[in-house]
Amino acid sequence: MSQPTPEPTAPAPSEGSRVRYREDLRAPWWLWLLGLGFALTMGIAFLPLHPLAGLGGLLVGAALAVFGIIRWTLVLEVADGTLRVGRARVPVRLLGEARALDAPAMRQERGPRLDARAYLAMRGWAPGGVRVAVRDPADPTPYWLVSSRRPEEFAAAIRAATSGNPAADRGATG
Repeated sequence: MSQPTPEPTAPAPSEGSRVRYREDLRAPWWLWLLGLGFALTMGIAFLPLHPLAGLGGLLVGAALAVFGIIRWTLVLEVADGTLRVGRARVPVRLLGEARALDAPAMRQERGPRLDARAYLAMRGWAPGGVRVAVRDPADPTPYWLVSSRRPEEFAAAIRAATSGNPAADRGATG
């Protein structure tokens, strides 16, 4: 009788793998209150049909609100030679200048200075951000514009990764 084959597992990080920067752009507390309001509204809307329909509406509204809010969480990560923003990834060797933007500069970048070809990953509850140039000749995207609560640290981690400077590594942060 043959031995069962082991289940495939995620590859273990190599000794050289390091997270230079990680940030989770989670929803603020007030968005959770809006979700609660949405769930209550759903419950009240279905309550005249039947009390169980009202309860069902409340539960479905709550589930939709929680799913939507969690889905809006954006993970920013610079690790293993890759910039990851949500599900989008780009090797850092294809990146150019990374510039930290405060709230007024971010407003300008996403408004009058916006290039329609840019990749945007923005969250309204994070007023600052980072603009990262893309140097890939095969990619029509000129730059990424990404919201961040700590744009200076995020831009510094990208610059360190593109220059290969291990002294500027950042540990995993939330």
